[in-house]
Amino acid sequence: MGRLFGTDGVRGVANAQLTPELAFKLGWAATTYFGREYHTSPVMLIGRDTRISGQMLEAALAAGICSAGGQAVLLGVVPTPAVAYLAGQINAQAGVVISASHNPYPDNGIKFFAGTGYKLSDAVEDELEELVLNYKEDMERPVGDGIGTILYRHDLLKTYTDYLISTVDVDFKGLKMVVDCAHGAAYEVGPIVYQHLGAEVITINDQPTGVNINANCGSTHMEELQKAVVRHQAHFGIAHDGDADRCLAVDEKGVIIDGDQMMVICALDRLKANKLKDNTLVATVMSNIGLYQAIKKAGGKVEVTAVGDRYVLEAMLEKSLMLGGEQSGHVIFAEHSTTGDGVLTALQLIAALKKSGKSMSELAGIMTRYPQLLVNVTVASKDGWEENEAIIHAIKKGNTELGEEGRILVRPSGTEQLIRVMAEGPCMTELERIVHDIAAVVKKEQG
Repeated sequence: MGRLFGTDGVRGVANAQLTPELAFKLGWAATTYFGREYHTSPVMLIGRDTRISGQMLEAALAAGICSAGGQAVLLGVVPTPAVAYLAGQINAQAGVVISASHNPYPDNGIKFFAGTGYKLSDAVEDELEELVLNYKEDMERPVGDGIGTILYRHDLLKTYTDYLISTVDVDFKGLKMVVDCAHGAAYEVGPIVYQHLGAEVITINDQPTGVNINANCGSTHMEELQKAVVRHQAHFGIAHDGDADRCLAVDEKGVIIDGDQMMVICALDRLKANKLKDNTLVATVMSNIGLYQAIKKAGGKVEVTAVGDRYVLEAMLEKSLMLGGEQSGHVIFAEHSTTGDGVLTALQLIAALKKSGKSMSELAGIMTRYPQLLVNVTVASKDGWEENEAIIHAIKKGNTELGEEGRILVRPSGTEQLIRVMAEGPCMTELERIVHDIAAVVKKEQG
């Protein structure tokens, strides 16, 4: 088998690749590992999104934790970043999230946070994987009062919402907003927080059934939100994804504001207040050229990383930087959180809007968004594409045609059987031709 842990935990179709048996072993392995690490009976937080398979996997994980002598603290349906935050608040040894984020409802995933609120390193994930692979039914396990327990603590959600509210120093009175909860983990938290701060909140897609998470809604399907903002004459809209670790926005005209624009708005707000460490924003190679230009024009700098929130966070920690993120809307505010948090991101964006006295479209317009085209190619294998001569030739040919005014980026998805082909430049017609030419070669060679 390949590596159990991908770029964002263990993922697969629930009850097929991601079985309750595997969840049990992961719970047992994590408790065994953290028990050795801390020489104690570990406290393990578990949070989940609204997928129908979440309760099944939660029960299996909790059983695995108890079988290794740990205590499973079940938070119920909460955003992913709530688990990271609350682990530190109750001195848990680790947190576990059951979610497949923006994926369709049949998928699910299991990912771990250390008690510090940070995701586990590759080395620790490798140790957990080793424990899972070596698990045996007849191995010695605790008995009697050594068996672990389960505690239900959905009430801790208020601790998390209070923390979110404390991160902004302005109220939202006079602002009318629409929030799309994606029938996911933000459905309870988001409206509570925005209303508490004084905004008039119109909520859509906040009735999870277990099978409607991310279904034509949320940050991956913005059309309904765009229409709702215009129809209700709202000042802006916020779209969350399934596990609420990111968000995107819509201005008062119904135009989408992506993560790059949100980061520029928040970075410039901090630059103006002299609160952006080293005047530096961290972004990935996927960020639009317009982001670099807007930050540079304002006197700031951009630290560039590989794609993935873990690389953004690594760069932030290495240089003690405060703000970084991705075009997808996965943004990290290091003074407030150890991971991306969609509701927190929305709060910082709205606070910047309120302080500016401008409209959302005016703020977003500070950054020129250059045409960018991304095509996802479904492939049989993601292996070896970097050495494939036909693919290399197609990319070189495209780069030559774009010249210095554009760029091409080809990379495999970390969570899906896809290779992503992205190009950026001044002319969309040219981008379409170049990207589809490269995508056709990738499909032929890897499909």
